[in-house]
Amino acid sequence: MAGVLIRAGGLVLRRALMLAALLALVFAAVELLPGDAARATSERGETAADLAARRSLLGLDRPLAVRFWDWMSGLPAGDLGVSARGEKVTALLAGPFPHTLLLGGLALLVTAAVSVALGCWAAARPGGAADRAVTASATAVLALPEFVVAVGLLLVLSSWTGWFPAVTLTGADGGVADPSMLVLPVLALAVPQIGWNTRIVRAALADQARAPHLETAVLDGLPPRRVLLFHLLPGALPTVAAGLATSTGMLFGGAVVVETVFNHPGIGTLLTGAVTDRDAPLVAGVVAVTGAVVTGVLLLADLVRARFEGGRA
Repeated sequence: MAGVLIRAGGLVLRRALMLAALLALVFAAVELLPGDAARATSERGETAADLAARRSLLGLDRPLAVRFWDWMSGLPAGDLGVSARGEKVTALLAGPFPHTLLLGGLALLVTAAVSVALGCWAAARPGGAADRAVTASATAVLALPEFVVAVGLLLVLSSWTGWFPAVTLTGADGGVADPSMLVLPVLALAVPQIGWNTRIVRAALADQARAPHLETAVLDGLPPRRVLLFHLLPGALPTVAAGLATSTGMLFGGAVVVETVFNHPGIGTLLTGAVTDRDAPLVAGVVAVTGAVVTGVLLLADLVRARFEGGRA
């Protein structure tokens, strides 16, 4: 038990340091963009003195390292700072982020279910037509950007057939007006990741098929489905979990594009505006909350791998 806790603590520390390094890079990247937050958010007709006063108010006259440290010091208390327009970042994220989280979570569930099903189907017929078809299809779709998938889905499932709405409308509460409006955005995010994870599942099952205990199970006369579900798949779980955890970051990254295409009320529009405003606290706030979710999923995958691979020390 102590070994598990020590390992978990080490994983948490490593992921936290990676997230802190990423946030530092975000601050630096925004700083390198042309212009600054004071000029980007200024009103027409403001003088040089007005811009200087705004820069002082926003703290832009202080060194970047000092501003970053001040912002980081508020993270333990859940304080993500103040945007360039004077609004609390936590308040700005409170509305759209749950919608992005819902979109990414649904896409991850679809990815997991479909990729495991396709990987198992292909593995049950090694070298057969189904195996070749699944492998070829997975290779084709994983190379497609989310934007291309989104446009293709709009053409086929909205413009040509009219099965699903082309854009997302919001209700009085700010949420999605109808669940059918989630179908196309979720599919646009999930399709490339299904291709990626199907290949991972298929390769992991192929590795497990070479294990000695599999030959014993086959010689014992166990049905192929039982061998697949109870002997092959559990051994492949650490690799499958790692692949899905990696997809989490890709899903959140792709959500920015997909939300823009489908007018989904997530953080995509918010992040675009933050970059336009050179708003480092808001950009970093978006990265922090999404990074925390991705870090949590990666940590869970690390623990699954440690548990199933015997890494308890």
